[in-house]
Amino acid sequence: MDKQVDYFAKTRQDIISRIGAPAAQALLRNSLYFVMIGSNDIIFGECSLALDFNHYVDGVVSKFKSQLTTLYNLDARKIVVLSSLKVGFMPFEIDIHFCAQDCVSSLNKLAKLYSSKLKSLLEDLTKNLSGSTFVYADYYAVTEDLINNYRSYGFEKANHACCELIGRHGGLFPCLPVCRICPDRTKYVFWDPFHLTESANLILAKQLLDGGLEYVSPVNIRQLANS
Repeated sequence: MDKQVDYFAKTRQDIISRIGAPAAQALLRNSLYFVMIGSNDIIFGECSLALDFNHYVDGVVSKFKSQLTTLYNLDARKIVVLSSLKVGFMPFEIDIHFCAQDCVSSLNKLAKLYSSKLKSLLEDLTKNLSGSTFVYADYYAVTEDLINNYRSYGFEKANHACCELIGRHGGLFPCLPVCRICPDRTKYVFWDPFHLTESANLILAKQLLDGGLEYVSPVNIRQLANS
């Protein structure tokens, strides 16, 4: 994330050099920023599970606060931040733990704790950074709804990777040319051991674009864009 912020700072300077500081500031402050990070800190943070959950998550959120504040100081004002998905649904986690769907309760608990603390952080930033709107996108809730109700959304496989090689759910090997591809990826929620398919992402995008407060707050993305 630090490197991404550095790249943005360099891009900002390029924009200023092309159109001047006043026009660049107006452009940047009216632009939308999307930040999706944190799930890997949960997925690959199992070594932390022997420690205190709160201590681990507080460290992640504290670092994130500094990075988001830096974005604000670089003229970002409309910032959408996605929480962690419910990681226990992922083919990778299900296969490495040799269990049925949504069995990794400790990781789900960690993801939910992170998401809760992230929401509080974004509310605090919006309150204290003048002119900013930090939107909390509840990726945990939308993925939970999608997978719990996958058939109603037109899917046939909720927790099996479309691109697979080994593992009961195709979760033990990344998607590479040697892998098998499912005949119809639109029927799968997961593309590979970690990532959703395009069809699943389109459903989630619509929820965040026009959804209610149960998924996105204090405003949805369309409202943020029009503000």
